[in-house]
Amino acid sequence: MDTKKLVMGTVVGGVVYFILGWIIYGMLLMDMLAEHNNAACMRPEADMIWWAMIAGNVGFGALLTFVFLKSGVASFGSGAQAGGMIAFLLSLSVDLMMYSTTNLMADMTGMVIDIGASTVMGVLAGGAIGMVLGSGAKPAES
Repeated sequence: MDTKKLVMGTVVGGVVYFILGWIIYGMLLMDMLAEHNNAACMRPEADMIWWAMIAGNVGFGALLTFVFLKSGVASFGSGAQAGGMIAFLLSLSVDLMMYSTTNLMADMTGMVIDIGASTVMGVLAGGAIGMVLGSGAKPAES
């Protein structure tokens, strides 16, 4: 496995996820999601644990990069497609399990919004990672 591409894709994916999360969840959907989530379960923004937020974003960037390297994703289009599908399936699974076992989501509307937002983030971050993996010198064919 190309360690340089793994690191580069992980960093790019983590940064894109962090920025998109701030824009999508922190600005565009904040008020809408507040109506559909249990506020008692949420930390106030001033009490957020930033290192964990950053590590989580980098972790998902690493997951996508690892899967993309193993499966030969090396363009924006293929990265967007694979990233969107992975994000959709992961958020669908996690959100449904959280909805069934916790009181975090007050109703299914919040869950649907979260799945949609996560999928959009996966498309864009996956595309960015795919571009990084497709850039540079191509390995020699054997």
